[in-house]
Amino acid sequence: MTGSDRHATGSDHRDDNDTNGEQPVERTGGRHSAPPADATPPVTAPVTAPVTAPVTADATVPVTADATTHSTDPDVADEVQTPTRAMPIVHDSDDAGSEPTVAIPTVASESDVPGSDVKPDADADSDSDSERTVAIQTIMPSGTGVGDGISDAADLATAPVAHETPATPATPPDRTAALLQTARAWLNQDPDPETQTQLRALINAVDDGDTVALSDLHSRFDTRLAFGTAGLRGEISAGPNRMNRVLVSQAAAGLATYLRRRAVSGVTPSVVIGYDGRKKSHVFATDTAAIMAGAGVRAILLPRLLPTPVLAFAVRHLDASCGVMVTASHNPPNDNGYKVYLGGANEGSQIVSPDDTAISEEILRVAADEHVPSLPRGSYETAEEDVVQAYIAETAGIAHPPRAQVNVVYTALHGVGWDTTRRVLEKAGFDLPTLVDAQIAPDAAFPTVAFPNPEEPGAMDLAYETAREVGAELIIANDPDADRLAVAIPDLSSASGYRRLSGNEVGAILGWRAAALAVSPDFDTDTDVDIGLSENAGTLACSIVSSPALRAVADAYGLRFAETLTGFKWVSRVPNLVYGFEEALGYLVNPGTVRDKDGISAAVALLSLVSDLKSEGTTLAGYLDRFSEKFGHFASGQISVRVSDLSTIALVMTRLRASPPTHVGRIRVDEIDDFRWGFAGLPPSDVLRIRLTDGSRIMVRPSGTEPKLKVYIDTRSTVGTLVERRAAAQAALDELDRGMRTLID
Repeated sequence: MTGSDRHATGSDHRDDNDTNGEQPVERTGGRHSAPPADATPPVTAPVTAPVTAPVTADATVPVTADATTHSTDPDVADEVQTPTRAMPIVHDSDDAGSEPTVAIPTVASESDVPGSDVKPDADADSDSDSERTVAIQTIMPSGTGVGDGISDAADLATAPVAHETPATPATPPDRTAALLQTARAWLNQDPDPETQTQLRALINAVDDGDTVALSDLHSRFDTRLAFGTAGLRGEISAGPNRMNRVLVSQAAAGLATYLRRRAVSGVTPSVVIGYDGRKKSHVFATDTAAIMAGAGVRAILLPRLLPTPVLAFAVRHLDASCGVMVTASHNPPNDNGYKVYLGGANEGSQIVSPDDTAISEEILRVAADEHVPSLPRGSYETAEEDVVQAYIAETAGIAHPPRAQVNVVYTALHGVGWDTTRRVLEKAGFDLPTLVDAQIAPDAAFPTVAFPNPEEPGAMDLAYETAREVGAELIIANDPDADRLAVAIPDLSSASGYRRLSGNEVGAILGWRAAALAVSPDFDTDTDVDIGLSENAGTLACSIVSSPALRAVADAYGLRFAETLTGFKWVSRVPNLVYGFEEALGYLVNPGTVRDKDGISAAVALLSLVSDLKSEGTTLAGYLDRFSEKFGHFASGQISVRVSDLSTIALVMTRLRASPPTHVGRIRVDEIDDFRWGFAGLPPSDVLRIRLTDGSRIMVRPSGTEPKLKVYIDTRSTVGTLVERRAAAQAALDELDRGMRTLID
C-alpha cells in the first residue's frame, strides 16, 4: 500500500450553474444514483435540518448528518449542498463527438420523459460515436420543474439563482446602534475579564467610527456558533460566534435541560466532564460542571486534564447519561471546542440527530431568555483516579505480552497524551519509548509546530530528528487530545530517513490484525481463499472516503463490511463492530471499551503488531508488502484545494454534475454515484463518487469544516509481482491526480 497527500491552492473556476434532475435518466457510461420521484433539491450550504443516516452494506445504523461552522475537525459530517440552478451542458473539446456523456441525476436525455420506454437502470451503448443531446430539468424547492421545454443553453445559464445576493451596502446607523446594543448586553453577562476587555475595546472603537472594528463586531454577533453533532468549536474570543464562557454557559444550561427532560421519572441524569490542556479548557469544564449541578444534573469532573478517549470511556464506565469533552483536538492554538456524548442506548457515542437538534433548541432558549450570571450553580463531584486506572487496564489488555521490545520514539505534540500512554505501555509490558522532549508536556501555545496536527507538513520533524539520533524502528505520535495516531517507519529514500504512513495504510493493517483476531484461532491467516460470510460475523467499518482496502480484508476473512459518512459518530454505531477507521488518522480497535476513535489504544495495537513482526524477523514495511501480496496493492492520494470564497466550491461541484466527465485523465469513467439525494442507504450529502473502468475510485466533496474542496483517489492492482503492482497502482494514481486537477481547475 502507498498513500500520499497532495495539496493545491485555490484557483479560478468557471461560473457554471447547478441543475437538479427529476426523472431517472438513461445511463450512459455507467450506473448513477437518481433522486426520489418526489424529491425536492437540497438547500444551499450549510444544512441544519437533521437527516437520517444509516450505514451501508450489512449494517444499518439510524444516524444523521449535520454540518457545523467554525470547526476543523474531520469528524464533522459534510452536509454542504449545492444550490439549485439551471445549467448549460459544457463538453470537453477533447472528448466532444468521440465519447458519450456520463449521465448523472442532474442530466436527463431527451428520451427520459414521462411515458418513455427507457427504464431507470438501462445502460446506453457505451461505444456510441455520436454525442448525446441532453435537456436540463431544474426542480425548484416548490417541486416545480422550470427547465421543461427549454432548449437554449444561454437561457438556462441566465436562470435566476436564489442564493445570489447583491453587494452588502454600508451598515446604516440604526443597524449599527442595534449591533452595539447587542454587544453591550453580551458584555454585561460575560464573566471573563479577558474577553470583557477585548469586547469593550471593540465597542469603543466602533463608537469612534472604526470600520474595521465594525466589521469585526458583525462577524462576532451577526450569527452564533451552531451546535451540531460535533458540538461546538471555534476561536476563543468574545461574542456568540466565538468560543467563550458565555457561550459555554449557555450550552451547559441548555444541555442540562435536555438531559432532565429525557430522564426517566425519578432518575437524576448525570454527566461526566473532561478537558484537555488547551487555553480555557479547565475553566470551560468547571463552568459546565457548576451549571449542570445547579440545574439538577449530577456532574462529575474528571480529576485532571486527560485525553478525549478517557472521557469517552468514562461515559460508559460510570454509566453516565452524558459526557462533555472540552477540546479542539488539533485545531490552531486559540481554538477550543465542546464535544457531547450520550450514554444509555447510545453506548457512549457522540451525539447524532435528532438529539443535536433538541439540544440546540434548548441552548437557543437559554440564550434568548436567561442571563448567564443568574444561572444557578451547584456543587459538583470530582472523579477518583480509579476511572483513569480502569481505562489503562482495559487499554493495556488489548495486547498480549510483547514478544520483542521495539525501539520507539513518541511525541505528544504538546498535548495530553503522554502520561496516560506511558501508564498503558508500562501496564502492557512494553519498554518506554524515547521521547521528543520539546513536545511531551501539555502546552496550549504549541510552540514547536505551526499547526498541531501530525498530518501537517513539519509537525513530525522533531520526531524524525529524535528517531535518527536513536536509530528508532518506529515513530508514534498522538494529536493534542490523543484521539488520533500517526505512525512513521524507517525509509532510506526519504530525506528525513522516515516515512509517515497514511491513515489508509495504518487503517488497513490494523484492520487485518483485527480480522485475524476476530475469526477462529485455527483459521489460516495466509490463505488466499475467500471463506464467505460466517453466521455470526463481526463487522469492519470505515467512512466512504477511506480506502477500499478494508472491504478486501473483510471479504477474505468472512466478516461483514459497512461504510458510513465521515465521522466516528457514524462509525462507532455500526452493529457488531469489530474494528473501524477513518483515513484522517482515526482508529477504533476496542469498540467494547470506547465508542470513539482512540489514538492510545491504536498505538498499543500497532506496537503489539510490530513486536510480533520483530520476533518473526520482519518489520512493518515487510508487513505492508505482505498485505499487498495478499489483498492487492492499494494506493491513495488526496487533493485539497483551499478557497477564499465558499461559493467557488459549490460552482465546482455544480460543474461536475452538469458536465460529468467521461474520462479522468486517460482512464474512462464507469459510473458516478451522486449522494446529493442519498445513496445506498446513506442520507443526502454533497458527495460524488466516481468509479473508473480500471477499478479505481474517486470521491469529491466539500469539507464540512474548512473552506476546502477535497478529492480522495484510491487505486488498486492485483496483477503481477509486488513491484509491478506498486507501479501499476501508482501510475493510475498519478494519472487520476492529474486528471482531477484539470477537472476542478
